[in-house]
Amino acid sequence: MAVRLASPQGKWILLTTVLGSSMAMLDSTVVNVALPRIGRDLDADLAALQWTVNAYMLTLAGLILLGGSLGDHYGRRKVFVVGVVWFAAASLLCGLAPGAEVLIAARALQGMGGALLTPGSLALIQASFHPDDRGRAVGLWSGFGGIGAAVGPFVGGWLVDGPGWRWVFLLNVPLALVCIPVALRHVPESADGKSHGRFDVLGAALGALALALVTYALIEAQEGSVAVALTAVGGVAAGIAFGYVEKRRPDPMMPLDIFRSRQFTAVNLVTLCVYAAFGGFFFLAALQLQVVSGYSALAAGTALLPTTVLMLLFSARSGQLGELIGPRIPLTVGPLLCAAGVLLMLRVGPDASYVMDVLPALLVLGLGMVTLVAPLTATVMGSVDAARAGLASGINNAAARAAGLLAVAALPLLAGMGPEAYRSADAFNAAFRRAMPLCAVVLVAGAVIAFAFVRRPAPDCTRPECRMHGHVVSPPLERPPQPEPGSIAS
Repeated sequence: MAVRLASPQGKWILLTTVLGSSMAMLDSTVVNVALPRIGRDLDADLAALQWTVNAYMLTLAGLILLGGSLGDHYGRRKVFVVGVVWFAAASLLCGLAPGAEVLIAARALQGMGGALLTPGSLALIQASFHPDDRGRAVGLWSGFGGIGAAVGPFVGGWLVDGPGWRWVFLLNVPLALVCIPVALRHVPESADGKSHGRFDVLGAALGALALALVTYALIEAQEGSVAVALTAVGGVAAGIAFGYVEKRRPDPMMPLDIFRSRQFTAVNLVTLCVYAAFGGFFFLAALQLQVVSGYSALAAGTALLPTTVLMLLFSARSGQLGELIGPRIPLTVGPLLCAAGVLLMLRVGPDASYVMDVLPALLVLGLGMVTLVAPLTATVMGSVDAARAGLASGINNAAARAAGLLAVAALPLLAGMGPEAYRSADAFNAAFRRAMPLCAVVLVAGAVIAFAFVRRPAPDCTRPECRMHGHVVSPPLERPPQPEPGSIAS
């Protein structure tokens, strides 16, 4: 039986999905604020800090498409709960990690849990609620999730300056202890009766392996060793093998024929550009504010809030504007505004004034993000057949996370950051000034691609349900709405 949003069960379902998705969303943003303290306490170099971010993004990006398929087949509630338990256990291991190596391994495990619960939270809403309430439920879910994303860096900074950086991870444990029993008691089970049970595990493994090897080669490239070169070659080979497997499999995780759509390909190239720049920017900006400008972790986390707040306030209106005028202008103007905001960060140095130096840059950057994110999601979903809209959104979300992953690996290398750069304000500031123009160039490239190739989708195309958006490191993950929740079993 379909659940109504106003019912007690409907409110419990909304609560558990918000808690689950917020856990994964928070860890995508909060950890950046804690990096300087993690490095100091664990005596870690810059490469270890890069891996602290990238280990999570690697497994999440590589497995998120597979995670959604597992939920559809085995039961969305079951896989969601497994994801929450897995994520909480990995978070506990992160919080107790005695050294950087254990922390990095635990972060990779966190990403695996996130790949199960991230697509599962929205799938539970769409499969559980009555069709008349589904749109409002998705809106509330995305809105509360955005609020969590906005509060996250503030809470993370407060924890780092107070109890310590380990509590950034340990906080997930009590959230999971609330989420799990509520899900088991109040969320109905559902599955896709048409799911055939064949999963592209080989494709997922090859994709994750390719990302891992290339990321390793980029992070360790300054050593210039033969091992690094062989790793890079292995990453390229794994990527080629991934493409071969996806082309040959009858049910691939990423059907390559979806890229026959010129619009879909163009929008994903724009996604790669803008989210590579965002990933690199937010990784380095949190360090710049603390290492160079002398901000505390709390002040740095709070300083970055304007981008998320602007997204929450205006992303829905931006989506409406994109439907009215088409996506070409927003996807061209948005990256250019972001590039201007990134270049304004060049004013942020020692003893930077928040009001005069930091805030103007983040406001311009936030306006650019508001302009482009909602139209980008709508264009991705509108560029393929309605039956493949969920797949298209998943590929776009994974592409954005992979772009951020590679940017965090490559940008310090391109900017000439040494292993100990974050321990020296002067050295880090000099590298930061080289890195920001590189981010701006990538954003301009995204604007050029959008202007040259993006066109208005068909008027009857699938539209996103997540109108409000506050996550700054990846576009919203959409799934096609379930036609009727008839497959729900109590």
